[in-house]
Amino acid sequence: MARILITSGPTREFLDPVRYLTNASSGRMGQAVAAAAIDAGHSVVVVSGPVAVEYPAAAEVIHVVSTAEMLDACRTALPSCDGVIGVAAPCDFTPVTVQQQKIRKTRAPLQLELRETPDILATLAAERRAGQWVVGFALETDDQRRSALSKLRQKQCDLIVLNGPTAIGADESAVEILDPAGQLVATLSGPKIEVARGILRAIEHWLLTIV
Repeated sequence: MARILITSGPTREFLDPVRYLTNASSGRMGQAVAAAAIDAGHSVVVVSGPVAVEYPAAAEVIHVVSTAEMLDACRTALPSCDGVIGVAAPCDFTPVTVQQQKIRKTRAPLQLELRETPDILATLAAERRAGQWVVGFALETDDQRRSALSKLRQKQCDLIVLNGPTAIGADESAVEILDPAGQLVATLSGPKIEVARGILRAIEHWLLTIV
């Protein structure tokens, strides 16, 4: 059985002490993948941003807030893991300057200067040792397969799980799993726990093909 690192939920990038950039990720898919992995006999480390869901009691859970914190926690956990499933939706941008006091209304337009946050999945893929595998998630709104394959190749993932914005906060999901050649590995839909079990089965089958 494997030890699997799973990222889950959103991250937050603060503008001032009370406001932040984030997204609507609920952590439900990460929760489901963690549960499916444990049910399959694997051990699990979850690195999670702020969510309301509870992860399985058998999982080791590391709570983080920012994208940088998520990356640091993942890099620490990576050496002891056999593979990574990047379910999280980290915030892609962070303010260049974080205000130390609450930003007040002035009735004038407010301009924010943003820079990109570190790419967690690409960093982990680049730093993995021989034999470790990386599976990413891609939530796409247009030209979905092409965008997901571009993400897979840029981040050097072994497989990519493609879904759409209707999955956010929902009890059910519909996904496609693609390999680097652009081949459709699996199509799954239904309650997130069932989709998660299908994702684990697809990963296990793919691992058998490369042994």
